[in-house]
Amino acid sequence: MFDWIADPNAWLALGTLTILEIVLGIDNIIFLSLVVAKLPKHQQNTARRIGLAGAMLMRLGLLASIAWVIRLTDPLFTLMDHAFSARDLILLFGGLFLLWKSSMEIHETIEGGDGENNVNVHSFIGAIVQIMLLDIIFSLDSVITAVGLSDHLVIMMAAVVIAVLVMMFAARSIGDFVDRHPSVKMLALAFLILVGFTLMLESFNIHIPKGYIYFAMFFSMAVECLNLARNKKRPL
Repeated sequence: MFDWIADPNAWLALGTLTILEIVLGIDNIIFLSLVVAKLPKHQQNTARRIGLAGAMLMRLGLLASIAWVIRLTDPLFTLMDHAFSARDLILLFGGLFLLWKSSMEIHETIEGGDGENNVNVHSFIGAIVQIMLLDIIFSLDSVITAVGLSDHLVIMMAAVVIAVLVMMFAARSIGDFVDRHPSVKMLALAFLILVGFTLMLESFNIHIPKGYIYFAMFFSMAVECLNLARNKKRPL
């Protein structure tokens, strides 16, 4: 079971998979930050930890069911000359949910909302459920990719655990930063709309390289950070 420890290729696979999981988790962190921002301050950190811990367990469960994960790409039915698999349906409905959620958040940000007045235990549980379900949608491709990159289940699971721990460490700082700057929040919501469209296109086998999306994301965030720095130094 632990023969891979002495194999340099196994360590290379672990590093590659860990980086893959972290990079593909960026959009998940953004969504997580926006979801927990709706909760009272004293519940936000708990919601992050429980949501990410639950998401990690679900990812590990997917990896443990490798044979089932592989079958997710098998066609279920054909519509308009396109064969839909379970993976396609998950990506399609996940993309639609992201579009709906982001659009509602943008509308509430522009028009103004009730904030924390309607927050209750159901909102807390709902936030955790949303974090867990969206994590599965975001990580579905990375799980299938991990199955193809490594033959060792232990390596794949270790990569998931390391990536989630990194996300737990970074999520609070990113969430606080987004919460302090409304323009950054609007930019993050716009990116989630872009991710939602990308997921929907992926469900129709229209592949858009993730590198383009992440480059646009980092470039826009860099420009926004420069604007924030300029506004901070501008005399009142």
